[in-house]
Amino acid sequence: MALATEIRKKIKSFPKGKTFGYDDLCIAKNDYTTAAKALERLQKEELIKKLSKGVFYKPEKSVFGELKPDYSELLRPYLFENGKRVAYETGTSLYNRLGLTTQMAFRTKIASRKKRININRENLKADAVKSYAEVTDSNYEILGLLDAFKDIKTIPDCSIAHAIKRLSSIVNELNDKQTKSFIKYALMYPPRVRALAGAVLENLGTTPKGIEQLKESLNPLTTIKLGVNKGELPNQSNWYIE
Repeated sequence: MALATEIRKKIKSFPKGKTFGYDDLCIAKNDYTTAAKALERLQKEELIKKLSKGVFYKPEKSVFGELKPDYSELLRPYLFENGKRVAYETGTSLYNRLGLTTQMAFRTKIASRKKRININRENLKADAVKSYAEVTDSNYEILGLLDAFKDIKTIPDCSIAHAIKRLSSIVNELNDKQTKSFIKYALMYPPRVRALAGAVLENLGTTPKGIEQLKESLNPLTTIKLGVNKGELPNQSNWYIE
């Protein structure tokens, strides 16, 4: 009974529309059976609703009826494991939020190093892609930014010129710690990403520590063909970019 009371108290503290699972309730595995019964009672009381196996949410009601959790909340349980982030959203849906495209994705992409995450649930659909590094709460935004550098030629409804301008603006807003992380993880990406990341940093007039590592990681005999002109990136030849 004490556990049921604690679960009820914890859930009442959650905002409406929040998704949650056993990890969010801090339930020990040996208490799962007792917790499942408590959660079943709360469902009958309509205090919570089941979204999928082991995932629930607090329903929010409006004058138009019951509202389901928003997209980011629906996606959240798939991005964490044992309370730790193991994946992040990438692809067109992310690039839309970064201001690179106005298009929306019918299916999103979820990047993870540890597991393949594919989702096909009503209006929540996602395909798994492999991340270039272990995903954490401190690096997933940088990895998403580098994904945009990687996909610069295939971002829907986005010219190379617009992409470089927008990506340069985002990189320019990074603080020293984030810039260091940006270079660190760029080194794990393909040559075209390393070249473009270095060129953008240099073109912004900054020479952060580690930028020379990006340059040294490139083969001077290999040309990176991105279809960039000097008006978009004046120093492109310094980074073997065409």
